[in-house]
Amino acid sequence: MSQFDIDLFVIGAGSGGVRAARIAAGYGAKVMIAEEYRVGGTCVIRGCVPKKLMVYASRYSHEFEEAAGFGWDVGEPRFDWETLIRNKDREIDRLEGIYRTNLEKAGVEIVNSRAVIEDNHTVHVLATGERIRARYILVAVGAHPTLEPVIPGGELGITSNEVFHLKELPKRIMIVGGGYIAVEFAGVFAGLGSEVTLLHRGDKLLRGFDDDVREALGAAYAHRGINLALGRTATRLDKTPDGIAATLSDGSVVTVDQVLVATGRRPNTAGLGLETVGIAVDEVGAIPVDSYSQTLIPSVYAVGDVTNRANLTPIAIREGHAFADTVFGDRPTIVDHDLIPTAVFSTPEIGVIGCSEAAAWSRYGDIDVYKTAFRPMKATLSGAQDRVLMKLIVDKATDRVVGVHIVGHDAGEMIQLAGVAVTMGATKADFDRTVAVHPTASEELVTMRTPYMVKKPVAVG
Repeated sequence: MSQFDIDLFVIGAGSGGVRAARIAAGYGAKVMIAEEYRVGGTCVIRGCVPKKLMVYASRYSHEFEEAAGFGWDVGEPRFDWETLIRNKDREIDRLEGIYRTNLEKAGVEIVNSRAVIEDNHTVHVLATGERIRARYILVAVGAHPTLEPVIPGGELGITSNEVFHLKELPKRIMIVGGGYIAVEFAGVFAGLGSEVTLLHRGDKLLRGFDDDVREALGAAYAHRGINLALGRTATRLDKTPDGIAATLSDGSVVTVDQVLVATGRRPNTAGLGLETVGIAVDEVGAIPVDSYSQTLIPSVYAVGDVTNRANLTPIAIREGHAFADTVFGDRPTIVDHDLIPTAVFSTPEIGVIGCSEAAAWSRYGDIDVYKTAFRPMKATLSGAQDRVLMKLIVDKATDRVVGVHIVGHDAGEMIQLAGVAVTMGATKADFDRTVAVHPTASEELVTMRTPYMVKKPVAVG
């Protein structure tokens, strides 16, 4: 008789955990997965999927304005927040049902409970009191948003969890942060008609992105009427008869109806029992793992945001799949975290893969930079002031394209396809000999011929 009840116990039914469970079951493993909230995880339930639906909703206001230039009279549009939230919730319910069904079809047993680790092979299911012995344990519990840094009155703020369930559209909202979530929701609420203040301690949005991208987004947001409060922080929040008064570090006060704090997320490792098996988390609470997602304990693995490697849903999925291939498929697989195409669903949209210009100078020493900025064809009749930015970074020594940066409509769609070429190691010559699709914005990616005149930044200090 086996000393184990099952082959794999997965803690957390988000993107990484679900993929790992299904692929492992496909290899013949007996798998159990535990989830204390809803199957699907942050991305499906209260992350990228509902956010993207809200992004779509927010862009219609711009579409209505543009329609007049093409001969359409759409009258006075009216937006209803309750309808959006109701329809969004219905779609999320549908997707959760699909995730559950797919797990069940794969033969995975779903446990609706919190689960904690008791020893190297034992998981305690809190809802039933059962103790399950598993050959392997996979931790895929993700991360949660925080109200940090802690300030007086900070509890008056909400996070990206609560923003999807607001009872009404705030007339005035302050969004604190300068990363993906902050800039995306700033675009959402601005498009839906809210008065938006985007508060960020840095001098530009989206730290770590190419400077041209950061400047293009800042200019576009300022043009849209978003109040960019840069180089400042909130020092306290106070409830007043007129809403929430946010006192800023420069002494000014901004009064709003909601404050959305999007300054970071922390791994959900508290109370998991990791310490009982000798797994010490790092300073942010993440689980250290090797390139195969294995912890210091051979029977315990971890994937996704709980490891704080590259906190993106597609990466969690790839890590979960790679884990199953490695452990149950006899196909040792490592996920490359260095070259990841990504999109920011701001408006305008951003798509990026590879190095920023500054990073490329540092990494390759000698590069060519190709850049173009133009008014998209649609704007010629609509009268919109939209701009598109495209930028290629090329390593001179190899002619390989090591960075692609796009700001503009459908940048996310474009970067997915450009990502294939860059991942394969395409050169600038490969881009040049690709026939352009005309008339499109993306044709500019293969028609830029003259390097933008830049010089390597001079190190200071």
